[in-house]
Amino acid sequence: MDIVLLTAFLSPFLPFLIKLGGKASEKVAEKFGEDAWNKAKAVWSKLHPEVEAKEDMKVAAEQVAIKPESEARKAVFQEELETLLKDNPELAQAIAKILQEDAPDGTPGNQIIQTVTGNQNQVTGQVTGGNVLGNVQGNVTLN
Repeated sequence: MDIVLLTAFLSPFLPFLIKLGGKASEKVAEKFGEDAWNKAKAVWSKLHPEVEAKEDMKVAAEQVAIKPESEARKAVFQEELETLLKDNPELAQAIAKILQEDAPDGTPGNQIIQTVTGNQNQVTGQVTGGNVLGNVQGNVTLN
Protein backbone atom coordinates (compact mmCIF):
# COMPACT_ATOMS: atom_id res chain seq x y z
CA MET A 1 0.00 0.00 0.00
CA ASP A 2 1.27 3.44 -0.94
CA ILE A 3 1.20 5.40 2.33
CA VAL A 4 2.00 8.67 0.54
CA LEU A 5 -1.08 8.34 -1.66
CA LEU A 6 -3.24 7.25 1.26
CA THR A 7 -2.10 10.30 3.23
CA ALA A 8 -2.73 12.59 0.26
CA PHE A 9 -6.17 11.05 -0.26
CA LEU A 10 -7.27 11.33 3.38
CA SER A 11 -5.79 14.74 4.25
CA PRO A 12 -8.43 16.97 2.64
CA PHE A 13 -11.20 14.85 4.16
CA LEU A 14 -9.87 14.80 7.74
CA PRO A 15 -11.50 18.08 8.83
CA PHE A 16 -14.85 16.53 7.91
CA LEU A 17 -14.12 12.97 9.03
CA ILE A 18 -13.07 14.04 12.50
CA LYS A 19 -16.24 16.12 12.84
CA LEU A 20 -18.58 13.75 11.00
CA GLY A 21 -22.15 14.67 10.32
CA GLY A 22 -24.61 17.36 9.44
CA LYS A 23 -24.35 19.94 6.70
CA ALA A 24 -20.56 19.56 6.51
CA SER A 25 -21.00 16.04 5.15
CA GLU A 26 -23.26 17.31 2.39
CA LYS A 27 -20.83 20.08 1.44
CA VAL A 28 -17.80 17.78 1.33
CA ALA A 29 -19.68 15.36 -0.92
CA GLU A 30 -20.43 18.27 -3.27
CA LYS A 31 -16.83 19.51 -3.18
CA PHE A 32 -14.99 16.20 -3.63
CA GLY A 33 -17.68 14.01 -5.15
CA GLU A 34 -19.94 11.43 -3.59
CA ASP A 35 -17.74 8.43 -4.51
CA ALA A 36 -14.56 9.93 -3.05
CA TRP A 37 -16.39 11.00 0.12
CA ASN A 38 -17.89 7.53 0.58
CA LYS A 39 -14.48 5.92 0.05
CA ALA A 40 -12.88 8.31 2.57
CA LYS A 41 -15.60 7.50 5.13
CA ALA A 42 -15.09 3.76 4.58
CA VAL A 43 -11.32 4.06 5.07
CA TRP A 44 -11.82 6.25 8.14
CA SER A 45 -14.27 3.77 9.67
CA LYS A 46 -11.44 1.21 9.63
CA LEU A 47 -8.75 3.65 10.79
CA HIS A 48 -10.66 5.63 13.40
CA PRO A 49 -10.64 3.06 16.24
CA GLU A 50 -6.87 2.62 15.83
CA VAL A 51 -6.30 6.38 15.63
CA GLU A 52 -8.27 6.91 18.84
CA ALA A 53 -6.26 4.18 20.59
CA LYS A 54 -2.87 5.74 19.81
CA GLU A 55 -2.32 9.24 21.17
CA ASP A 56 0.44 10.20 18.69
CA MET A 57 -1.69 9.07 15.77
CA LYS A 58 -4.72 10.93 17.11
CA VAL A 59 -2.75 14.16 17.52
CA ALA A 60 -1.26 13.82 14.02
CA ALA A 61 -4.72 13.34 12.48
CA GLU A 62 -6.14 16.29 14.41
CA GLN A 63 -3.25 18.51 13.30
CA VAL A 64 -3.86 17.63 9.64
CA ALA A 65 -7.58 18.27 10.15
CA ILE A 66 -6.79 21.77 11.40
CA LYS A 67 -4.44 22.56 8.50
CA PRO A 68 -4.75 19.93 5.73
CA GLU A 69 -2.53 21.85 3.31
CA SER A 70 0.49 21.71 5.68
CA GLU A 71 3.15 19.39 4.26
CA ALA A 72 4.85 19.18 7.66
CA ARG A 73 1.67 18.04 9.38
CA LYS A 74 0.94 15.55 6.61
CA ALA A 75 4.48 14.16 6.96
CA VAL A 76 3.93 13.43 10.67
CA PHE A 77 0.52 11.89 9.93
CA GLN A 78 2.08 9.81 7.16
CA GLU A 79 4.80 8.53 9.48
CA GLU A 80 2.26 7.56 12.13
CA LEU A 81 0.04 5.94 9.51
CA GLU A 82 2.94 3.94 8.12
CA THR A 83 3.83 2.61 11.58
CA LEU A 84 0.20 1.79 12.32
CA LEU A 85 -0.29 -0.16 9.09
CA LYS A 86 3.04 -2.01 9.40
CA ASP A 87 2.01 -3.13 12.88
CA ASN A 88 -1.45 -4.14 11.68
CA PRO A 89 -1.29 -5.90 8.29
CA GLU A 90 -4.96 -6.93 8.48
CA LEU A 91 -5.96 -3.28 8.73
CA ALA A 92 -3.66 -2.39 5.83
CA GLN A 93 -5.24 -5.13 3.75
CA ALA A 94 -8.78 -3.98 4.59
CA ILE A 95 -7.94 -0.40 3.61
CA ALA A 96 -6.25 -1.52 0.40
CA LYS A 97 -9.41 -3.44 -0.49
CA ILE A 98 -11.56 -0.33 0.04
CA LEU A 99 -9.24 1.76 -2.10
CA GLN A 100 -9.33 -0.81 -4.91
CA GLU A 101 -13.13 -1.00 -5.04
CA ASP A 102 -14.54 0.40 -8.27
CA ALA A 103 -11.07 0.68 -9.81
CA PRO A 104 -10.88 -0.31 -13.48
CA ASP A 105 -9.90 -3.99 -13.90
CA GLY A 106 -9.57 -4.32 -10.12
CA THR A 107 -6.35 -2.33 -10.10
CA PRO A 108 -5.73 0.29 -7.44
CA GLY A 109 -5.98 3.93 -8.35
CA ASN A 110 -8.38 6.37 -9.88
CA GLN A 111 -9.40 7.02 -13.42
CA ILE A 112 -8.82 10.70 -14.05
CA ILE A 113 -10.30 12.77 -16.82
CA GLN A 114 -8.60 16.12 -17.06
CA THR A 115 -9.05 19.31 -19.05
CA VAL A 116 -6.38 21.99 -18.83
CA THR A 117 -6.19 25.26 -20.69
CA GLY A 118 -3.54 27.94 -20.41
CA ASN A 119 -2.92 31.53 -21.40
CA GLN A 120 0.64 32.77 -20.93
CA ASN A 121 1.50 31.96 -17.29
CA GLN A 122 -2.05 31.17 -16.21
CA VAL A 123 -3.38 27.64 -16.23
CA THR A 124 -6.87 26.50 -15.36
CA GLY A 125 -8.04 22.94 -15.24
CA GLN A 126 -10.87 20.64 -14.41
CA VAL A 127 -10.49 17.11 -13.08
CA THR A 128 -13.20 14.51 -12.70
CA GLY A 129 -12.87 11.13 -11.07
CA GLY A 130 -10.14 11.37 -8.45
CA ASN A 131 -7.51 13.31 -6.60
CA VAL A 132 -4.57 14.84 -8.41
CA LEU A 133 -1.11 15.14 -6.96
CA GLY A 134 1.60 16.87 -8.85
CA ASN A 135 4.03 19.65 -9.37
CA VAL A 136 4.88 21.22 -12.70
CA GLN A 137 7.79 23.59 -13.15
CA GLY A 138 9.03 25.08 -16.39
CA ASN A 139 7.38 24.80 -19.78
CA VAL A 140 4.95 22.06 -20.69
CA THR A 141 3.90 21.40 -24.27
CA LEU A 142 0.98 19.09 -24.99
CA ASN A 143 0.28 17.75 -28.45
